Amino acid sequence: MKKFISDKAGKLSKICLNNIEDLSFSSFMKTLRKKDVKVNGKRVNSDCTINAGDTVEIFYVATVIEKFTLLFSDQNIVVINKKSGFTSESVFESVLEKFSSARFIHRLDRNTSGLMIFAINALAENELLLGFKNRTFEKYYHATVVGKLAQKSATLTAHLFKDEKNALVTITDKSVKGSVPIKTGYEVLEENEQTSLLKVTLYTGKTHQIRAHLAHIGHPIVGDGKYGDFAFNQSKGVKTQMLNASELILHFDKQSPLFYLNNKVFKV
Repeated sequence: MKKFISDKAGKLSKICLNNIEDLSFSSFMKTLRKKDVKVNGKRVNSDCTINAGDTVEIFYVATVIEKFTLLFSDQNIVVINKKSGFTSESVFESVLEKFSSARFIHRLDRNTSGLMIFAINALAENELLLGFKNRTFEKYYHATVVGKLAQKSATLTAHLFKDEKNALVTITDKSVKGSVPIKTGYEVLEENEQTSLLKVTLYTGKTHQIRAHLAHIGHPIVGDGKYGDFAFNQSKGVKTQMLNASELILHFDKQSPLFYLNNKVFKV
């Protein structure tokens, strides 16, 4: 059984599928026919529209879903290709089923796919956390955005303010109270009449940074349901956020126990 409070209005099926990762549409409809879904304590048997703040309870059979593919593992680290649509925390739970000593290191947004790395032991955990904290690792993303960019490559700077309550960030050109500086680089790899494919360099890893920063300059990521061009996404029928953590390059000091992985490149 899963119980949650909806954070927005919409069709019951869509709200449930967005909130429950191991629920398939067919499983939802079967559960609905059996009246095993409650909205605000009352059983329902139709795909009704619910409101933000409504409490949903659903008794369902979980669907077995592969949330990642394994790319590399040794005695110290595990590298995977995360699939879009899953939180990093739930992916980590799946990783633990295969690597019981795995340790969580960093996150990707739920709808961002791509590279994630985990430690297998405390020593590797410390080295990886230091690498991310000190920005010694190189991280690159591929993003398909709306429109053509006037500059084919640039390094963008701005300030990011995080609204914890609404799970949103705001980008401003000037510093405002509570904001932090951010830095995002990009290079245009391909373009057509309506979209451009970018290689994005993440210099500062803040919440929703790439998505919000590109939207701020007028080129939101195709399929982004939070910062995107909703009319464009709808007209193209795009429902998947086209952002992928495509490359990770590790760098370690000679004294590091993980130095054998120095300059190791992982790509998807």
